[in-house]
Amino acid sequence: MKIEIVESLSGSFQILFSENETKFDLKKKQIIQKVENISDSMEFRFAGGEAIKNLQNAVKIGMLSSDEVATVSISETENFSEILEGILLSNYTFDKYLSEKKESPFQTLLVKKFKGAKKSVKRVQAIVDATNFTRDIVNSMPQEMYPESVANLGEELSKSNKLEITRLNSAEIEAEGMGMFSAVGRASVNPPVLLKLAHRPKDAKKKILLIGKGLTYDSGGLSLKPAEYMKNMKSDKSGASAVLGVMKAVSEMNLNVEVVGFLGLAENMIGGNAYKPDDVLTAMNGKTVEIGNTDAEGRLVLGDTLLYAQKTEKDFDYIFDIATLTGASVVGIGQFTSAIMGNNESLKKRVLKAGRDGGEYLATLPFNRFLRETLKSSIADISNIANSRYGGAITAGLFLNEFIDKENKKKWIHIDIAGPAFNEKGWGFNPAGASGTGVRTLFKFIETLEK
Repeated sequence: MKIEIVESLSGSFQILFSENETKFDLKKKQIIQKVENISDSMEFRFAGGEAIKNLQNAVKIGMLSSDEVATVSISETENFSEILEGILLSNYTFDKYLSEKKESPFQTLLVKKFKGAKKSVKRVQAIVDATNFTRDIVNSMPQEMYPESVANLGEELSKSNKLEITRLNSAEIEAEGMGMFSAVGRASVNPPVLLKLAHRPKDAKKKILLIGKGLTYDSGGLSLKPAEYMKNMKSDKSGASAVLGVMKAVSEMNLNVEVVGFLGLAENMIGGNAYKPDDVLTAMNGKTVEIGNTDAEGRLVLGDTLLYAQKTEKDFDYIFDIATLTGASVVGIGQFTSAIMGNNESLKKRVLKAGRDGGEYLATLPFNRFLRETLKSSIADISNIANSRYGGAITAGLFLNEFIDKENKKKWIHIDIAGPAFNEKGWGFNPAGASGTGVRTLFKFIETLEK
């Protein structure tokens, strides 16, 4: 949908908002969309998305023609950016593999000119483009998006957006001593890749490291997933894809914050050389890990990638990882919400606020030393799974905490996006399939570091 800033909205189908019930005024060419709670900025995003869906349905049932909604419009409101974001995010379609492409009835979105309109539109467009870029990667099939091809996308982004890049192949990953990362990817015909991208403005206000889990496909390994749980495991690269999306948005908006993204890319497959339950792997920091379940692989890739990030980057202010890590997170807080964990209460509160302001639901899960005891191993320093079925999202976070250097404990946040990263059916402004979760929270947090 093309956006134009204009003096007059004449001839367009106007999208308006109200506390009252949604209704159409066909004579005036208007939809007045209900906002569930006008004191909640998140609801304006949902209202923008729902307005687009209602117009699409009106075309589908013949109430309106495609020509009548080809040009839609919005005016300045207090929540203009949220409304625009909801409209654009809701208008996303993924039709790459369809022989007949889905044509959106909406060709142009007019924005009535107001002071600051150009700046607001540019910012929202960058966020939406980054989110949809992330959605496209996650939605793409695993035979197309494997470690090397995702890394190639990163290389293309580095060229177009002038990002610094470092790329490690499987031999280099092994040579760095990343025994956990290396083991996860070794049974696949598509070898693992570690990709590092950096946006380094002069005199940056702050520095943040972002680490994304990029399991381009997760069969579970020798602890093989049942068929019904294997479907949609292309979405296990959502964390790394979100990091790519953030790097895109940050560089396009040229935020005055140094941002370094790390993508741990691998496939967890079966084969004669697959890593096994009972194996003991050695991490980059020398810590030994007993394997209790090969389907708890994301934490292994993340652990070594976190260590590599801390080794290769110094003097940073924050280090965040983002991953579709545990089904336990979904059980605990539902499919609409991401879980955040860490050792710094004030930092967790700041991330919660960034998520809310960015249009994503987050909740905190607390660490405790008793759950840490469930990760003990009798033959290694730690086990990759707990000896209890309870608190699985937290024990996964506690496992990652073992690979955060002491001086960085208070700088670290873990974000488990297993719930909202991929949707069985659409909700709000999120379509069925990939949602692009994490991009808006991280971008908003980074924006706050400029101040």
